[in-house]
Order: sequence, then C-alpha cells, then structure tokens
Amino acid sequence: MSSLPVALVTGASRGIGRAIADELAATHHLLLGGRDLTALAELSSSFPSAEPFAAELRDAGQVVAAVAGIPRLDVLVHSAGVLRMGTVTELSDDAWRESFEVNVFAVASLTRALLPALRAAGGQVIAINSGSGYSSGAGSAVYSGTKFALRALTDALREEERQYGVRVCSIHPGRVATDMQEELHAFEGKQYRPEAWIQPDQVAKAVRLAVDATRESAIETLSIRPSGISLS
Repeated sequence: MSSLPVALVTGASRGIGRAIADELAATHHLLLGGRDLTALAELSSSFPSAEPFAAELRDAGQVVAAVAGIPRLDVLVHSAGVLRMGTVTELSDDAWRESFEVNVFAVASLTRALLPALRAAGGQVIAINSGSGYSSGAGSAVYSGTKFALRALTDALREEERQYGVRVCSIHPGRVATDMQEELHAFEGKQYRPEAWIQPDQVAKAVRLAVDATRESAIETLSIRPSGISLS
C-alpha cells in the first residue's frame, strides 16, 4: 500500500462519493468502496493511488473479509445510501428494512470493523448525512428516519471515540445535483434542473475542510444549503 494517508470512500463510483474521491485523490491513497469489483478496478486506474474496496456492506462476512488487510485508516467517508420515498401507508416493510440496512446498519457495521485501524491512525469518520437528518415531511418518513438515526449514531460515536483520538464529522447537505436528486424530482412530479442545486464537488470541499482540520480541532457538524440564488 502507498505511503500516503489512506481514505476509504463508500459509494465512490458516482455522485457525491465520486466527487469526494476526486477531491482526496491528490493527497490520499484511495480505497474505493462499492459492490462491482470490475467497475471499481477500472475507476481505480484513473487515480494516482487507488484500489477497489468491493463488498456488499449488508453482508457481515464480506465486510470482515474486506477490512482484514487494512491495518490503519486515516479517513473513513460514508457516502453510500439509498432513497425510498412514499407515505407511511404506501411504504412496504421491505422498503423500511432496506433503507435502514443500507443507510444506518451498514454504516455502523463498517465503522465498528474499522475502528481499530482508525484508532491506530488517529483517523476520522465522516458521514454524509442530509438536511433530512434534521427535519422530515410528507413522503420522507423512511429516508428522514434513517438520517435521524445516522445523526444519533455519529453523535454517540463522536463522544465514545474522543478518548481514542478518532474525530467524527457529520455533513448535512441540502439537495445535491445527483442521480438521487433526479429520482426525488420524479417522485415529486417536478422538473429537474441540476444547476439549481448544490454541486457534488461542493460537498467534497466540505469533506476536505474536515480532513484538513489539524489535530487540535474538529469539524463536527456542517450544514450546506442551496443558496436559492438564480443562476439564469
């Protein structure tokens, strides 16, 4: 493995995760998280120093196997997630289970498996949460529920890991111009204009701010909202 500090980014193949990988590539050896090993290997070749981290994060056995070769880790970025929208009367039990498994349980499982490596490095955990981690509305019970839970997880983890020198950051973007945002607009029956929303590279710059904070400081919570300024 490279002598560079090591950053693992889940959901690294697209959207916010890809933007974060692009941002950190100049200063870190990247572990690119996802499920498709072939696609991740191809993506890895486009960075100065990177390798795939292929695992189904809902499978405990795959997680244990994937982290076995990571003795120390400087940055863990949780960017993978799913969006399931619908009213409480519409959403199935499967939609609730999948959402919590991906957006919360997988985050907890992977973090737990990597805490020894993070402690060894005095590393950081950075969770890409959402504005939905602070408020909910009609149709967003399950998605907001997972993001509220993720905020609870990171708040607790932050206090638990201070004694071990691990910092924990929760980043809460508003609407970001990604495939997920396009899906949300389709659900809402609205026209999607990507230029009207936060660009993924702006979220990546927020991650950079947290990563570059020197040891005596920590970016613990950061909210990024669309400005509402017309670009036309």
